[in-house]
Parts: sequence; C-alpha cells; structure tokens
Amino acid sequence: QVQLVESGGGLVQTGASLRLSCTASGGTFSNYGMGWFRQAPGKEREPVATISRGGGRTYWTDSVKGRFTISRDNAKNTVYLQMNSLEPEDTAVYYCAATSTYGAVFDIGLYNYWGQGTQVTVSS
Repeated sequence: QVQLVESGGGLVQTGASLRLSCTASGGTFSNYGMGWFRQAPGKEREPVATISRGGGRTYWTDSVKGRFTISRDNAKNTVYLQMNSLEPEDTAVYYCAATSTYGAVFDIGLYNYWGQGTQVTVSS
C-alpha cells in the first residue's frame, strides 16, 4: 500500500510561483508513474501533469503548458510540481497520484493511490 502526502500549497497572488511536493511511502516509488491532478469547486477532477517511472517522459495539459513543470527524485521518493505564472483559474485542490499501469498518462481511473490534496488559491 502506497501512502502519498502532498505539501506546498497556499494563498498567492496572480503571477506568483509555488512548488508542490508529494512524498511517497509504503512502496517502491520507482515502480510507479506519478501524476498531479486538481479539482476546483463544482468541477470534476482533471489532470495537470504526469511523469513516467524513471522521469524520462512528462506530459502536461494545455492549460498549464509552459507554466508548470513536473519532476521527480526517486532517491527521495518525491514528485514535484513547479507552478509559475499562477492565475486565478489555477485555484483548486491539487492531488498527487500513483499508477502501476504503463502509459496511464491522464487516465484518472488508472491511478491506484491518491494523496489527501493540498489547497492552492490564487487571488487576482
């Protein structure tokens, strides 16, 4: 059983940056593809960015491309989401998730384990 704990959320102004971290325990971290997802009030959970087991492949949704970067440090069992040029539309609870399925990318249903989420609020 993999446990995921996110941190790094907060309240920032438009244009600011934040770095989210997600630390895993209870499994072999490098066996899992990792992803960041977000859910705004009244909306469905949506993918933000994902990264392959070794970190060689990364994917972003169009809404964050060029602003957000996903990375991982398998020695530290941690995945990161660097968020730059934040906009009010980025306001949401951000979740990290782990998948044992190759090629899961943005398929939320294929992610086996989820963190509790961290709130990101961007004021205008």
